[in-house]
Amino acid sequence: MEKNSKIFIAGHRGMVGSAILRQLKQEGFADLITRTSAELDLRNQQAVNDFFAKEKPEYVFLAAAKVGGIIANNTYRAEFLYDNLLIESNIIHAAYKNDVKKLLFLGSSCIYPKLAPQPLKEEYLLTGLLESTNEPYAIAKITGIKLCEAYRDQYGCNFISAMPTNLYGPGDNYHLQNSHVIPALIRKFHEAKQNKAAFVEIWGTGSPLREFMYADDVAGACVFLMKQYDDKLFVNIGTGEEVTIKDLALLVKEVVGFEGDIQFDTSKPDGTPRKLMDSSRLHNMGWKHAVSLKEGLKKTYPFFVEANKK
Repeated sequence: MEKNSKIFIAGHRGMVGSAILRQLKQEGFADLITRTSAELDLRNQQAVNDFFAKEKPEYVFLAAAKVGGIIANNTYRAEFLYDNLLIESNIIHAAYKNDVKKLLFLGSSCIYPKLAPQPLKEEYLLTGLLESTNEPYAIAKITGIKLCEAYRDQYGCNFISAMPTNLYGPGDNYHLQNSHVIPALIRKFHEAKQNKAAFVEIWGTGSPLREFMYADDVAGACVFLMKQYDDKLFVNIGTGEEVTIKDLALLVKEVVGFEGDIQFDTSKPDGTPRKLMDSSRLHNMGWKHAVSLKEGLKKTYPFFVEANKK
């Protein structure tokens, strides 16, 4: 990937896509193509085909997707499957038809079986049943991986896939019902601080272990893989570090500056006890994340405050 390469970032306004755009600009790539969903509906095959035929991108980062937390995933099951299948199928096929040199498809750690051994290795894909609440999204993402593999096998396309762990950072979704754990905690503690609440309530025991990576680190890994990696097997992108939900809550509390207590509602479910990715393949290529969890939270909180000014 040369500095003058023509690069399309699909989903450039999402958390990962915007971080990839920042990373590429920082590294001096200038010919970057972006389209908002209003300008180009990626679910529309003809529109995507026309766009590729006109623009002829050489490299594609496929970071566009319909995303959400557990409630959104479980509520809009048809949309999560249909929209994501259309987006990835249209882009991958158009990339093949228009001789794109290389494409990177971004998946999600939810592709792994619910009861897969920990840490999650790439070869555990399709070895067991998925978590039922986000099964449609997971199936769409697995299909994206398999599309990249199939177009590689049949047509020789250099299409690769990467599976990031739980992400957070600028551009996250802070909706209390549809967000993931870090943005939900940031919002809860921020509002409790504003309202001078005595405590913040958190579901479960606080004991489950989770792995998190700052969005700009994920973007760095994606650009690294686009430059360095050409194999069929997808690559996990993670830190290899875990934190309990309780310790995460304490970190967020500290960063936000909430003075009250934390109460755990143990009548509520904990979810999966542990979810850690094995990122040794990526680490063995010579890439490691740079931003610690505490540092990442400190970087993220001001973005939330700015976005939520009344």
